[in-house]
Amino acid sequence: MSIYKACDIRGVVGKELDAPIARAIGKAVGTRLAVLELGEPAQRAASRATCPVACPAASPGLPESLRLSRLSQPPGRPGSSSEAAAGTPAGRARRKVVVGGDVRTSTAELKASLIEGLIETGCQVFDIGLLPTPAFYYAKKLLSADAGVMVTASHNPPEFNGFKLSLGDWPVTEEDIREIERIAREGGLIDGKSIDDGNSIDGIGEPGSVERVDVLDSYIAFIKDLVGRLSSPRGLKVVVDAGNGTCSDIAPGLFRDLGHQVVELYCEVDGRFPNRHPNPAIKEHLRDLAAKVVAEGADLGVAFDGDGDRVAFVTERGEVVETDKMIALFARYCLSRYRARGATGLGKVVYDIKCASMVPREIIKAGGQPIMERSGHAFIKTSLLRERAVMAGEISGHFFFEELGGDDGIYAGLLMAKVLAEGSLGNVKLGNLIDQFPPYFITPDLRIPYEGKSPGEKEAILERIKEGNAGFEVSTLDGVRVQYPDGWGLVRISVTEPVLTLRFEGDTPEKLVEVVDRFLAPVPEIKPLVRREVERRLGRV
Repeated sequence: MSIYKACDIRGVVGKELDAPIARAIGKAVGTRLAVLELGEPAQRAASRATCPVACPAASPGLPESLRLSRLSQPPGRPGSSSEAAAGTPAGRARRKVVVGGDVRTSTAELKASLIEGLIETGCQVFDIGLLPTPAFYYAKKLLSADAGVMVTASHNPPEFNGFKLSLGDWPVTEEDIREIERIAREGGLIDGKSIDDGNSIDGIGEPGSVERVDVLDSYIAFIKDLVGRLSSPRGLKVVVDAGNGTCSDIAPGLFRDLGHQVVELYCEVDGRFPNRHPNPAIKEHLRDLAAKVVAEGADLGVAFDGDGDRVAFVTERGEVVETDKMIALFARYCLSRYRARGATGLGKVVYDIKCASMVPREIIKAGGQPIMERSGHAFIKTSLLRERAVMAGEISGHFFFEELGGDDGIYAGLLMAKVLAEGSLGNVKLGNLIDQFPPYFITPDLRIPYEGKSPGEKEAILERIKEGNAGFEVSTLDGVRVQYPDGWGLVRISVTEPVLTLRFEGDTPEKLVEVVDRFLAPVPEIKPLVRREVERRLGRV
């Protein structure tokens, strides 16, 4: 299995990922950044010129060099006209890279090796220490960095680690990941030349530097200012489950500072994640949180993943809320806020292709324009920026907001607590708001082993499904998705394992099974296995 995924790099430490590989990746990132400077793809260059990326507001206590005002355009990169005017020779300015890390036990060693590789390619590295991924994104904007690398495996188990990448002002692309993999494997080659000779790219053979910068206090102040104090007389009683991750030292204090009573659960930093799995998108992982909410008589439960960019919610009744419903609630709030500021036209909301049909229906009902996007935080963030959407949501628990220009689990948790406390959606109880949504029947991702007898056979499966359903609405945005009057089916090919991933929705349990039969009719070789799994999950077998 490759460690190079569609949106990031992840693997098991000691088996797939180690310090030498981290150093090679650092070297490859620095090289890729230099290549983009010389001649970046037209799409990336054009999009950067129009991207409305938000920049952090000036924060008290920061050195003048680190203060930024909000800008309508992203900061320039080394070699830009603004730097040339300041006397910096084009192509010779240090490429600035922000590097942060999560609490995993392997992070410190991997981060140190990564930084070595970046320095070898002439990068000026800002080491921002241990912090949540949203604070890392904030730091990249604050420091006007050209790139950033966060050492984290996010929601994966403790034996994993990896790297989240940001090159330029837009999320990393699949092309970026492929090129970084190629450069890392080839030992740092560009057009057949080694980067070590210093001749391939101007300045890349010169050693860079590293500087420790603390941005956490500035991030906390920024988030508090953005969320704002409560206008209601009392806050909520909130159980905060940090899962022993990077939010442990930050999230409880933020909720308290913004007017809420906090009950802490697993808020001691421990990179082994001894109390629960770091992925809060799985209901079974939140049993302790649900029980704690009920036992404490709390109004809300909030759970974060290992690096703080995902969040899950539990009602006052101890019910774990499906992400689809939370996307619909955030969309309703963000669209009302959009209209309240006098904006004209339909506010856009980006949603995951795997979301239930109620999500686009609720967006339209709230006066918005739903935009479907393929799964993956980088793809959805890109769509948020490109479409200038008011918010976006991914089924895994990523929530993106226009005011951030990206996702932030901590901000999402604080914002929902404020929305509930102030009754901004017409009710102060999350459970009551959730009850307003009609029932729907959707499967989780069904991972079906399928080797295929010859190259291209998995692709042929998808093509047959597409052709066999030509009479319905077919999307190839991410695999093949077919929309029926009473539900939909989706099939995708895993790029890392010999499996097909399928997902289905139906208006009723009976319709769900009918959708499976209709969707898979062109591929009888896998239909029985998938149907049996769906019926098992419905409790029929």
